[in-house]
Amino acid sequence: MNKKIIILLILIFFNNNIRVNSLEDLKFFNQGKQNFEKEKYDKAKINFEKHIVRDPKNSKSYLYLSKIYKVKKLNDEYEKNLNTTLLLDPKNEEALYMLISKKLKDGDFDLAKKKFEIFKSSCKKLCEKKVELSNLIKKYKN
Repeated sequence: MNKKIIILLILIFFNNNIRVNSLEDLKFFNQGKQNFEKEKYDKAKINFEKHIVRDPKNSKSYLYLSKIYKVKKLNDEYEKNLNTTLLLDPKNEEALYMLISKKLKDGDFDLAKKKFEIFKSSCKKLCEKKVELSNLIKKYKN
């Protein structure tokens, strides 16, 4: 009987500890998002990096980091974070759209076309961008 009570107390402790850590992790992401919306990019970057340290598989923080690097015109970091976003979430529409647009401007039509096929087959929220991307692919190809 004592063993059951001890095990139950240990489980309750760990469950509460996990929940607190999850809320704290989410706090970093939410603060980063608020700072991003206020155009406080350096603060937002720190918040997203803290969130990634605690939850390295969260693609949303990498996506926001890529947006920050795009604003700061750091193309290598921008693309690196987009690729990480897509590695973690291969059908992330926003990341696909951003990467396709970047690759078209860079002249990498083969990769842009390949990613566009993924975008077309998986879009749910940004489907209206299909026509825009299709026209860009045709424009840059010529």
